[in-house]
Amino acid sequence: MARSLYHWLWQHEFWLPPGITWEDMQESEDIQYPQPRDLLLSIPFALLLVVVRCAFERAIALPLSTKLGVKDKQKPKAQPNPVLEMFYSRRCKNPKEAELLRLAGQCQLPLRTVERWFRRRRNADRPCLSKKFCEACWRFVFYIISFFTGLAVLHDKPWFWDHRECWTGYPQQPLLPSLFWYYLLELSFYWSLVFTLPFDVKRKDFKEQIVHHAATIFLISFSYCANYIRIGTLVLVIHDASDCFLEPTKIFNYMKWKKTCNSLFMIFSAVFLFSRLLVYPYTVLYNTYYYSMEIFQPFFGYYFVNALLVILQLLHVFWSCLILHMVYKFILQGTMEKDMRSDTEESDKDEEREKLREKEQNGISHFSSTTSSSPTQRNGSGVLSSRTQLTNGHLKER
Repeated sequence: MARSLYHWLWQHEFWLPPGITWEDMQESEDIQYPQPRDLLLSIPFALLLVVVRCAFERAIALPLSTKLGVKDKQKPKAQPNPVLEMFYSRRCKNPKEAELLRLAGQCQLPLRTVERWFRRRRNADRPCLSKKFCEACWRFVFYIISFFTGLAVLHDKPWFWDHRECWTGYPQQPLLPSLFWYYLLELSFYWSLVFTLPFDVKRKDFKEQIVHHAATIFLISFSYCANYIRIGTLVLVIHDASDCFLEPTKIFNYMKWKKTCNSLFMIFSAVFLFSRLLVYPYTVLYNTYYYSMEIFQPFFGYYFVNALLVILQLLHVFWSCLILHMVYKFILQGTMEKDMRSDTEESDKDEEREKLREKEQNGISHFSSTTSSSPTQRNGSGVLSSRTQLTNGHLKER
């Protein structure tokens, strides 16, 4: 069964253009072609990147956050409650009103107290600011390295300047060692993101991130096996260009450097929109859809790789809408809106109202004690003093 599945999966009709078989892709001493087994090296390299990341965040990023004044906000803790904790961990983290009423009855607590407990419990699970800072630092370092590595590898390649060269001699295009290591670096990084996905900062576009990582891994792997490496390197460089500006924008936002953050965000927006909505469709989508047909007829691999590239483009459009909305708010209001992808903490408004109510009550009692203990006039009449203290603590002339 496994052997039949193996032979079915690696039919040359799936991976190679018509008229080309795997026998035509045999290696020699002078010529090497991509081999699917090479992709297995990305798994241990991904685990190595995870170890390097942990060491980098602990030894460099975390101390750097302290020196730059990135402080974690003190979060009020939820009081221990076995019933609510069991419901939170096993059933639902954001219960509806009927469930809150039932839990309040079981615990014999006021409804507002149960609501406050769930708010504090959810906030406790959200990542702290220093964790976000460390994650952004790691990604910034990697994107800078990968982007300039891509430029160093591709600057002297003909297809970097003339995109029709991506298909010259396809699929019998020899694999250069520099392209192999560049591919391996990028694939290992995205595998490492998948491995750390349960522990990374979860944002509102978490599902889109999963789709993005899956599409990227499939695209890199399939393009390697089918020797779409030339077009694949263009995709990687285009993506890394805007990411180099996104991560430092987050870093300065966590540092509360608003002006620098806003300036970098505007630069990132321009680079992202230009590279993902203009350069990517022309350099990649139009290239694979139209130019490739000048060399060979459509086959399964042609449709599959174009489908993956279109999925990436749809994600580009989704994120571009978020970016344009933030830019629109910035132009109107003059201040940068919070990252809509971030899962921000819930404000405990009920608790704030209760504190305000307590302050008002304390002010009223203080006002009463002040008026009752005011000295009487010499004629014995109990007239109030000409100055009375209001509930907000200010004095008013009567």
